Amino acid sequence: MSPRARAAGIGTTLVATAGLVGPQDASPAQIEDLDVDKRRGRYELVATAFLDAPAEAIYEVLLDYEDNRFGRISGVYKESDYLEPAPDGTPIVYTRMEGCLLKGFFCVSMTRVERLETSEPYYIRTVALPEQSDFEHSVSEFRLEPEADGTRMHYRLEMEPDFFVPPVIGPWYLKRTLMRGGIRAVNRIERLARELGAHDTVAAR
Repeated sequence: MSPRARAAGIGTTLVATAGLVGPQDASPAQIEDLDVDKRRGRYELVATAFLDAPAEAIYEVLLDYEDNRFGRISGVYKESDYLEPAPDGTPIVYTRMEGCLLKGFFCVSMTRVERLETSEPYYIRTVALPEQSDFEHSVSEFRLEPEADGTRMHYRLEMEPDFFVPPVIGPWYLKRTLMRGGIRAVNRIERLARELGAHDTVAAR
């Protein structure tokens, strides 16, 4: 587990899905809706995006934590991997994030150890273990819906850090930051999923 954050950057977690644009022959993924709220120290992010990639490939990308491959989604992920499963067999995943806000004034390193729960056909839920994480509470959900030739991705994150967050880093600031940078994440997920889908198609021939 990483040391406690010397300075808190809650936006690092919310923007942890930031990355690169997709391939030239693909339409850019679109964030159709995004909202950030804060109540009693707990933040909630809800977003919907459309990706030009198959749901099964996106699902596989979102579950690929091994050997820091989650870092392909965003550079803020410095480490990711699967740990020993819980006694009931539920997978346990580990991520460590680093990033800065406010033009580098506010930087942080955050660790999260989570139960990884999935259900058919394309639902992913993670629940942080507070005693091993820099969060009092953190629950995320991905729900993927195949639509036409692509996928509608619904994402929800509810989190409460166990460190101080300055009042200036509130919902308005985070929403503005996410709208500017969050699109890069879904574009990277889309690109990775399209590459995976193309590889599977070739392998099946």
